[in-house]
Amino acid sequence: MSTAPVAQRLNLPSTTVTLCLTWGAPLDLASDRDPPSGGGRDAVLLGLQTGPVISRTGGTGHGVQVELTPLGGYALLGMPLRHLADTMVHPVDVLGRHWGVALTGQLARASNWRSRWALLDEAISMRLADSRCWPSPVVSEAWTLLQASHGTLPVGRLAEATGRSRRRLEVLFAEQIGLTPKSAARVLRFQKALTRLLKPSATWAETAATCGYHDQAHLAREFRTFAGMTATALQELATHSAGGDTSPLAHPFTSVLAPP
Repeated sequence: MSTAPVAQRLNLPSTTVTLCLTWGAPLDLASDRDPPSGGGRDAVLLGLQTGPVISRTGGTGHGVQVELTPLGGYALLGMPLRHLADTMVHPVDVLGRHWGVALTGQLARASNWRSRWALLDEAISMRLADSRCWPSPVVSEAWTLLQASHGTLPVGRLAEATGRSRRRLEVLFAEQIGLTPKSAARVLRFQKALTRLLKPSATWAETAATCGYHDQAHLAREFRTFAGMTATALQELATHSAGGDTSPLAHPFTSVLAPP
């Protein structure tokens, strides 16, 4: 990952825990839940978000970004993920001193990207080997079902399928996913709707119906909540950033370059 001079990126909610380690120009991140960091950050760890995060850099820098599944993040971090939801912290505060200047320095000094991936693989493998926080089979099953439905499976049916009460699922999800089943489902629906709307043939009404929204107005409200702008504005921004061609987008669309 390399950052262009004076770049600003709109990072959209997705179902991953994000770890960034950078060198060169620092990142400055801000959201409605967290104010700008001022002098910038050389590293950041973000839990699942329910709103946009703006990242800015005032120069040229380099870095690595690791996207962890929630259950993988739970095992790696060894802490309840509810403490990271809608917030951002320095990796050192969670993972320990090695994940600060020492690891970033090793990545910066590495001669090529293959060496950097090897350093990260070793650091992650060693951390996982000592982990005592392994996902519950109940959460794994529920998360798989919720993902497969793109967030359209009602929480009541999710509870029936796993043989647990709604309240128990909420507690387990908050600990091992970071969000309640209802909030996680909303993010999954948003991501499906976003990917669909970036296809030229998609219509608002069809997207709302396909993605489990009550109507087009419901979809519009969710886009304002999760993206901080209207669906139309985000569609135009994404199309402009992609040079007018968004047809290849088949995977979750998680960020877009934005005007300074």
